[in-house]
Amino acid sequence: MTWLLVLAGGALGAPLRYLTDRAVRSRYDSVFPWGTLTVNVLGSLVLGVLAGAAVASPAYALLGTGLCGALTTYSTFSYETLRLAQAGSARYAALNAVATVLASLGAVAAGVELGQALTG
Repeated sequence: MTWLLVLAGGALGAPLRYLTDRAVRSRYDSVFPWGTLTVNVLGSLVLGVLAGAAVASPAYALLGTGLCGALTTYSTFSYETLRLAQAGSARYAALNAVATVLASLGAVAAGVELGQALTG
């Protein structure tokens, strides 16, 4: 039964990732992958809130594993960073790597604190 929750969450997270990426790209005409950065930070924040709130296993399967798993994208982040480096934009590639890791870690930490505050 848990796999159905993961499937349902993924079915929500994947289109949400696509639509968020498109919305961000339409606002920022840049070679920097702002859309991917946005979904990764947003997903990290949501996952942090879930972990901090210590949500029950079924909800975590739906929202944490399914939704956040499909919303965030390490593979696209990696590809876009490589593409920037190969195109001669080493600074953007480095900025993308550093910004994604630091912002995502900050977001998950803030999410944990928020989740604990909401339930504590």
